[in-house]
Amino acid sequence: MNKITQFQLSLMMFLEFFIWGGWFVTMGIYLPNTLNTSGGEIAMAYSTQSWGAIIAPFIIGLIADRFFNAERILGILHLIGALLMYQMANATDFGAFYPYVLGYMIAYMPTLALVNSVSFNQMKDPAKEFSFVRVFGTIGWIVAGLVISYAFHWDSEEGVASGMLKNTFLMTAIASAILGVFSFTLPKTPPKVNKDQKINISDILGLDALKLLKDRNFLFFFLASILICIPLAFYYQHAGQFLGEIGVSNPAAKMTIGQASEVIFMLLLPFFFKKFGFKKTLLVGMLAWTLRYVLFAYGNSGELAFMLIIGIALHGICYDFFFVSGQIYTDSKAGEKFKSAAQGLITLATYGLGMLVGFYVAGRITDANLLNEEHHDWNSIWIFPAVFAAIVMLLFTVFFKNEKIEYKE
Repeated sequence: MNKITQFQLSLMMFLEFFIWGGWFVTMGIYLPNTLNTSGGEIAMAYSTQSWGAIIAPFIIGLIADRFFNAERILGILHLIGALLMYQMANATDFGAFYPYVLGYMIAYMPTLALVNSVSFNQMKDPAKEFSFVRVFGTIGWIVAGLVISYAFHWDSEEGVASGMLKNTFLMTAIASAILGVFSFTLPKTPPKVNKDQKINISDILGLDALKLLKDRNFLFFFLASILICIPLAFYYQHAGQFLGEIGVSNPAAKMTIGQASEVIFMLLLPFFFKKFGFKKTLLVGMLAWTLRYVLFAYGNSGELAFMLIIGIALHGICYDFFFVSGQIYTDSKAGEKFKSAAQGLITLATYGLGMLVGFYVAGRITDANLLNEEHHDWNSIWIFPAVFAAIVMLLFTVFFKNEKIEYKE
């Protein structure tokens, strides 16, 4: 891969995740403060990610992989996304906002697979080359948070009160339009399969991998993956709202600590995996979820603000040690025949089913702990996912039998 192509792919990744990080984190602050939404309505907005994840395989499998170059579909989806994001910025109530955010996530979620397809198609050795390109995505997410907090101060107390977070959607719309146009200049990535080749629903959704559930260990891992998404949903959906409500300054910027942590622990994962094995690595990840929410429950924006920072910084362990390790485990269990199907099934089960349930539960718990129009009992809210993650960890400890899994770097 030459330097020009590497630059193109790196910029593509930067914009892809700058777009996601530019609005998704602060939406939980924007909705209740500007559109006066309830916890249930916030849950509906965040659940669009799950609907997008469920619908994405059909867009990729039935359209992108058969009829059009991946870079062209990527461009079209981001141009559509720019228009929808602009409409989100101008929505004056949740009833008007929701159809646009739903349409946006249906358009955006397939692009996560498309940027990978475009990248892999240009690489001679993806195992060595992809990580350097993909890290620019994480940098893009971090830059988005820093721009919101430090360049424009949209998430400051005054900014939130005056509705300035509306500008995050306009910023994202511009970035999406830029990536949409830029995508048509990317290296060509032609369809993977002949348009006349038959593709069935089970192939698209990875249902052939259901046979793996006959394996007792994989079954318990599969169930744990779905259940742990419930605590995960609390973080994505309400962490930004929580930080803003209790008076933490620059919440968008502070949330980027989690992405920086993700990069660090991704690099440390091979060491932990080899030294402690798969089961202990996953258990550390689950323990981190419990610890994070305990820190959130008892921390504050004053003298105990360090507890909140540690909780955010644990994101790397929470995500990498469970979900990335889980992808490795799934790959090892599936074998050559079911590798793609198994990964598709896990993605559908977690980001689709698991997160969908998680967002709903998080919204209901948050609404049940509303003290007044502007304040929640966050201690009670965060204790729920802390206890839930601890229960999942204990069940996994008991029912999952340790087995040796090879980590291929």
